Amino acid sequence: MNEQMTPKERWLAAIRMKSVDRLPFWPKLNGAYPKAQDAPFREKDLGAIHDWIGSDKHEGIAGCVREIRKRTAVETTRNNCTMSTVFRTPSRELQLVRQFDEPSSSWHPTEFPVKTLEDIHAMTDVFEDVVVDLDADGLQKAQAQSEEIGQDSLTTNGIGESPLMYWVEWLAGVENAHFLLMDHKEDVEALFEAMHAVLIEKTRILCEHSPADVFYLIENTSTTLISPDQYRQYCARHVGEYAKLTSAAGRNLILHMCGHLKALLPELSRIPAQAFEAFTSPTLGNTSLLDGRTACPDKCLIGGTNAMLWTRTADEIISRIESDLDELPHHRGIIVTSAGVMPPLCKPKTIRQVCEWVKQYPARMN
Repeated sequence: MNEQMTPKERWLAAIRMKSVDRLPFWPKLNGAYPKAQDAPFREKDLGAIHDWIGSDKHEGIAGCVREIRKRTAVETTRNNCTMSTVFRTPSRELQLVRQFDEPSSSWHPTEFPVKTLEDIHAMTDVFEDVVVDLDADGLQKAQAQSEEIGQDSLTTNGIGESPLMYWVEWLAGVENAHFLLMDHKEDVEALFEAMHAVLIEKTRILCEHSPADVFYLIENTSTTLISPDQYRQYCARHVGEYAKLTSAAGRNLILHMCGHLKALLPELSRIPAQAFEAFTSPTLGNTSLLDGRTACPDKCLIGGTNAMLWTRTADEIISRIESDLDELPHHRGIIVTSAGVMPPLCKPKTIRQVCEWVKQYPARMN
């Protein structure tokens, strides 16, 4: 294919395992990146930096779902670098506290809302009380954003995070999540089903109304947090049901999974999602592009590198990417990215040099 594609066309073709004019390239930059750079990049917004690098851009737009409650409330307040989310039920009040980390420009939980059996029951009440509805204002905003972006970028909406991973990351914390699941299995599973029902309805509404090109489940999956057996028992079923809905609607679903995935590849191959994003190579991850392509021949792999690699010279980064690409049977469904967030230590000049190399790489589409 010689005809030049737009960034949106290139992304969508790769996600659907079709031929592209060249491999897409997207460094994942967040708010921490410009602040760590020298002038003039320190003063640029992320879009301008992407334009200078030559990225195939990837942009979130407004969501179009809202939660309606009758008996419970969820309220979030922010005070400087602290964010507090209070879950109120008629019988109990639970609190999630997050702290903002300036160097990484990210929020981290410091207090989890679920600590006891009674907390499990209260959180179940919070999710069972939810009615999911179309957010007309959000939809109007998303449509306007989508029209403004046009062919310049892939547009995305997030659905959420499947119950087990959300439980581990945000509701109970890694250790207590496993203790509570072991000690109160039926109660935690009842909570999971209430959470799952909410995500099913969100998926239905997004499939019907959202103008986004792709939907994300921000799973952060890793066998450093959960076991392969737990993935098979919980995540694979839940994610599989969301994926069946998106697939039936002809929509694109991407699973954001930034951890150790190698032991999960047999299960992941059976989920009807189109792509795995933040596909992280060793030694930070444990799964190479060849591992992914061998076990999941019909899935688009978005990533293929790791944060430590991006702290090296451009020549070293290119050499590693070239080696990993050369061993693949073909390059359909490959999108080269930084996998996780780009380390601020990597300079824009280095990223651009790698980008220019990726664009000229002789990708095999047969």
